[in-house]
Amino acid sequence: MNIKELIGNIQPVRTELYDVAQQRLDNLTKPPGSLGRLEEFAIRLVAIYETEMPEIPKKVVFTFAGDHGVAEEGVSAFPQEVTPQMVLNFIKGGAAINVLARHAGADVIVVDIGVNFDFGDLKGLVNKKVVFGTRNIAKGPAMTRDEAIRCIEVGRDLAHEYADKGYRLFATGEMGIANTTPSSAIVSVITGKSVSEVTGKGTGIGDNALKNKVRVIEKAISVNRPDPRDGLDVLAKVGGSEIGGMAGLCLGAAEKGIPVVIDGFISTAGALIAYTLNPDVADYFFAAHHSVEPGHKAMIEHMGLRPILDLELRLGEGTGAALAMMMIDAGLKVYLEMATFGEAGVSDKRE
Repeated sequence: MNIKELIGNIQPVRTELYDVAQQRLDNLTKPPGSLGRLEEFAIRLVAIYETEMPEIPKKVVFTFAGDHGVAEEGVSAFPQEVTPQMVLNFIKGGAAINVLARHAGADVIVVDIGVNFDFGDLKGLVNKKVVFGTRNIAKGPAMTRDEAIRCIEVGRDLAHEYADKGYRLFATGEMGIANTTPSSAIVSVITGKSVSEVTGKGTGIGDNALKNKVRVIEKAISVNRPDPRDGLDVLAKVGGSEIGGMAGLCLGAAEKGIPVVIDGFISTAGALIAYTLNPDVADYFFAAHHSVEPGHKAMIEHMGLRPILDLELRLGEGTGAALAMMMIDAGLKVYLEMATFGEAGVSDKRE
């Protein structure tokens, strides 16, 4: 895959339909702007889909799974074997993302892009393995540049495949023990903020473990010296396979003109890699929620996004994105199904 060609295919969202959508919203039986951000969601979808009356979209959450060599540095409260165990839980439908996606009317696609485990031919699992876990970023690069490109390619190809299947609203989710560590490294490198400023407790580590985590990330950045202007270099040196997969999905979705609901901290790190490669992808992003991880706000602000929800979530998997999908649906349903003043026989406001 030619990365330059991929990012060159992405165009900013055309704004011509903003005014058309706004005019319809202002003619519905309510005071102008009274449904707040629900109206914003509808306007953005009209512009992204390039149609005045879009259908309620078919929805899918992609949960990418990958392991991280940096787990050996003691940066997580859980052992690495939890990653494949949770993948099996996803497949059985017993995880939080399964419950919330069912509630939102979204399908869940579980993707093994880098788990350090051989699942064999497991029904319900999309096998796109690029690596059996990344290498320890405290000692050297997480991946080769070619492996990072292959991770992006996996996400891009999935975006195209599911667009062709009729899905019109994507969400990113992930699973990978220790993946807040590379995500914090990505935030620090790209935004220029200090490691201590953007690093949190992840799965619930204690204060001493947090100090160690900060030290490990600082060492990883010092050892690898990633170029903040080159998202691919950052991904390869201090990133993760699932982060690369989500970055590729964001790029592929934008290429296809499909909006992506970005989940929490790790998902946003994937979106940030995509944004660094081509900032126009942010036109297609909906930031699902405000994570309690301190580095999340830095990424959101860097990309000029505004979270939909603030529920103190920190699970990942795509859970916040599934919840936000319902808000986005609500905005579009209001736009499509509410009566206008004329249709309802209600007097408009006096001039």
